[in-house]
Amino acid sequence: MKGKLGEDQAVNTLTAAGMTVIERNFRSKSGEVDIIAKDGETIVFVEVKAWSAFGIENLQYGLDIRKQQKIIKTAKYFLSKNREYSNTAVRFDVVFIQGEPPKCRVTHLASAFTESV
Repeated sequence: MKGKLGEDQAVNTLTAAGMTVIERNFRSKSGEVDIIAKDGETIVFVEVKAWSAFGIENLQYGLDIRKQQKIIKTAKYFLSKNREYSNTAVRFDVVFIQGEPPKCRVTHLASAFTESV
């Protein structure tokens, strides 16, 4: 599945779960966050992994500590630019999409990693 299609699928999954998407493809010098959303009073930074050939058991290879640190730095940059969220709880999620539509399987991993990696 291509990146944009996977992100669209992830957005659909998150909004169906009651989350509100704030921004997509937020970039900084450190990296990019695929989706930034609100889940109640929590700001959620979401990494989307859409793979047709590999399973969720291979996620560690696509989301290693270095990638996590880039997402965390980018999240901090977003929070510094959007002060209205400065006292808001933060969470890092992953949406894993396996296969191709319409038969793709979507797995939302809430709190997939933390800043203390």
